[in-house]
Amino acid sequence: MIALYYTLLRIVKQNSILTTSRAEEKVYSFHNIRDIEKQLWDYFNKWIPSGGFVSFLAEEDGEIFSTAFLSIVERPPRTARSYLIGTVYNVFTYPKYRRKGIATKVMQALLKEAELLDIASVDLLSTEEGKFLYEKLGFEIPNYTSMRIKIGVTK
Repeated sequence: MIALYYTLLRIVKQNSILTTSRAEEKVYSFHNIRDIEKQLWDYFNKWIPSGGFVSFLAEEDGEIFSTAFLSIVERPPRTARSYLIGTVYNVFTYPKYRRKGIATKVMQALLKEAELLDIASVDLLSTEEGKFLYEKLGFEIPNYTSMRIKIGVTK
Protein backbone atom coordinates (compact mmCIF):
# COMPACT_ATOMS: atom_id res chain seq x y z
CA MET A 1 0.00 0.00 0.00
CA ILE A 2 1.32 3.42 -0.93
CA ALA A 3 0.73 6.25 1.53
CA LEU A 4 1.10 9.94 0.86
CA TYR A 5 1.34 12.26 3.81
CA TYR A 6 2.42 15.58 5.17
CA THR A 7 5.19 15.30 7.71
CA LEU A 8 7.09 17.55 10.01
CA LEU A 9 9.50 15.28 11.79
CA ARG A 10 9.81 11.88 10.14
CA ILE A 11 12.07 13.13 7.37
CA VAL A 12 14.60 14.19 9.99
CA LYS A 13 14.87 10.59 11.15
CA GLN A 14 14.98 9.11 7.66
CA ASN A 15 16.81 11.72 5.65
CA SER A 16 18.91 9.41 3.50
CA ILE A 17 16.64 10.10 0.51
CA LEU A 18 17.73 13.74 0.66
CA THR A 19 21.23 12.91 -0.48
CA THR A 20 20.66 9.66 -2.34
CA SER A 21 20.32 11.09 -5.82
CA ARG A 22 23.52 13.11 -5.47
CA ALA A 23 25.35 10.21 -3.86
CA GLU A 24 24.31 7.92 -6.71
CA GLU A 25 25.74 10.46 -9.15
CA LYS A 26 28.93 10.47 -7.03
CA VAL A 27 28.76 14.24 -6.68
CA TYR A 28 29.54 14.02 -2.99
CA SER A 29 31.88 11.82 -1.02
CA PHE A 30 30.70 9.88 2.02
CA HIS A 31 32.28 12.57 4.22
CA ASN A 32 30.38 15.31 2.39
CA ILE A 33 27.10 13.41 2.78
CA ARG A 34 27.64 13.18 6.55
CA ASP A 35 28.29 16.95 6.65
CA ILE A 36 25.13 17.58 4.64
CA GLU A 37 23.08 15.34 6.93
CA LYS A 38 24.28 17.31 9.96
CA GLN A 39 23.45 20.59 8.26
CA LEU A 40 20.01 19.23 7.34
CA TRP A 41 19.41 18.19 10.95
CA ASP A 42 20.29 21.71 12.11
CA TYR A 43 18.11 23.25 9.40
CA PHE A 44 15.11 21.05 10.27
CA ASN A 45 15.45 21.76 13.97
CA LYS A 46 15.40 25.48 13.23
CA TRP A 47 12.70 25.75 10.56
CA ILE A 48 10.23 22.92 11.19
CA PRO A 49 9.03 24.26 14.57
CA SER A 50 8.67 27.79 13.18
CA GLY A 51 6.59 26.65 10.21
CA GLY A 52 9.25 27.67 7.70
CA PHE A 53 9.60 24.18 6.24
CA VAL A 54 7.16 21.42 5.37
CA SER A 55 7.64 18.16 3.54
CA PHE A 56 5.46 15.70 1.74
CA LEU A 57 6.39 12.07 1.36
CA ALA A 58 5.12 8.97 -0.38
CA GLU A 59 5.99 5.66 1.18
CA GLU A 60 5.31 1.99 0.76
CA ASP A 61 5.86 -0.56 3.52
CA GLY A 62 7.71 2.01 5.62
CA GLU A 63 10.12 3.01 2.86
CA ILE A 64 10.02 6.60 1.62
CA PHE A 65 10.32 6.68 -2.17
CA SER A 66 9.13 10.15 -3.16
CA THR A 67 9.53 13.60 -1.60
CA ALA A 68 8.82 17.26 -2.12
CA PHE A 69 9.91 19.99 0.30
CA LEU A 70 8.63 23.52 0.71
CA SER A 71 10.50 26.30 2.48
CA ILE A 72 8.47 29.37 3.37
CA VAL A 73 9.66 32.92 3.89
CA GLU A 74 7.77 36.09 4.63
CA ARG A 75 8.58 39.05 2.46
CA PRO A 76 7.57 42.63 3.29
CA PRO A 77 3.83 43.01 2.69
CA ARG A 78 2.76 44.26 -0.72
CA THR A 79 -0.93 44.27 0.15
CA ALA A 80 -2.94 44.29 3.36
CA ARG A 81 -1.81 40.76 4.20
CA SER A 82 1.63 39.32 4.73
CA TYR A 83 3.43 38.15 1.63
CA LEU A 84 4.50 34.54 2.03
CA ILE A 85 6.63 32.96 -0.68
CA GLY A 86 7.28 29.24 -0.98
CA THR A 87 10.20 27.56 -2.68
CA VAL A 88 10.01 23.90 -3.67
CA TYR A 89 13.09 21.72 -3.24
CA ASN A 90 14.04 18.08 -3.60
CA VAL A 91 11.16 16.78 -5.65
CA PHE A 92 12.46 13.27 -6.04
CA THR A 93 11.04 9.84 -6.80
CA TYR A 94 13.09 6.66 -6.94
CA PRO A 95 13.31 5.33 -10.52
CA LYS A 96 11.15 2.24 -10.03
CA TYR A 97 8.24 4.48 -8.89
CA ARG A 98 8.51 7.03 -11.68
CA ARG A 99 5.93 7.55 -14.45
CA LYS A 100 3.10 6.43 -12.16
CA GLY A 101 1.73 9.86 -11.20
CA ILE A 102 3.27 9.79 -7.73
CA ALA A 103 5.31 13.00 -8.04
CA THR A 104 2.15 14.70 -9.33
CA LYS A 105 0.22 13.61 -6.23
CA VAL A 106 3.04 14.67 -3.91
CA MET A 107 3.22 18.09 -5.57
CA GLN A 108 -0.57 18.49 -5.55
CA ALA A 109 -0.57 17.87 -1.79
CA LEU A 110 2.26 20.37 -1.33
CA LEU A 111 0.44 23.03 -3.38
CA LYS A 112 -2.79 22.45 -1.46
CA GLU A 113 -0.89 23.02 1.79
CA ALA A 114 0.64 26.19 0.32
CA GLU A 115 -2.88 27.41 -0.40
CA LEU A 116 -4.03 26.58 3.15
CA LEU A 117 -1.02 28.50 4.52
CA ASP A 118 -2.00 31.53 2.43
CA ILE A 119 1.25 31.47 0.47
CA ALA A 120 1.08 34.04 -2.33
CA SER A 121 3.32 32.21 -4.80
CA VAL A 122 5.52 29.15 -5.08
CA ASP A 123 8.79 29.06 -7.00
CA LEU A 124 11.05 26.22 -8.05
CA LEU A 125 13.97 25.42 -10.27
CA SER A 126 13.29 22.60 -12.69
CA THR A 127 15.32 20.16 -14.66
CA GLU A 128 14.21 19.53 -18.24
CA GLU A 129 12.91 16.14 -17.06
CA GLY A 130 10.62 17.74 -14.47
CA LYS A 131 9.43 20.70 -16.55
CA PHE A 132 6.37 18.92 -18.00
CA LEU A 133 5.17 17.92 -14.51
CA TYR A 134 5.41 21.47 -13.20
CA GLU A 135 3.75 23.01 -16.25
CA LYS A 136 0.93 20.46 -15.91
CA LEU A 137 0.47 21.65 -12.31
CA GLY A 138 0.20 25.29 -13.43
CA PHE A 139 3.76 26.57 -13.00
CA GLU A 140 4.80 29.14 -15.57
CA ILE A 141 8.12 30.52 -16.68
CA PRO A 142 8.20 34.09 -15.31
CA ASN A 143 8.77 37.10 -17.52
CA TYR A 144 11.90 38.10 -15.66
CA THR A 145 15.43 36.84 -15.68
CA SER A 146 16.53 34.93 -12.63
CA MET A 147 20.00 35.95 -11.53
CA ARG A 148 22.32 34.84 -8.75
CA ILE A 149 25.63 35.81 -7.26
CA LYS A 150 27.57 33.45 -5.05
CA ILE A 151 28.82 35.34 -2.00
CA GLY A 152 32.33 34.60 -0.79
CA VAL A 153 33.34 32.77 -3.95
CA THR A 154 36.33 34.07 -5.86
CA LYS A 155 36.57 33.76 -9.62
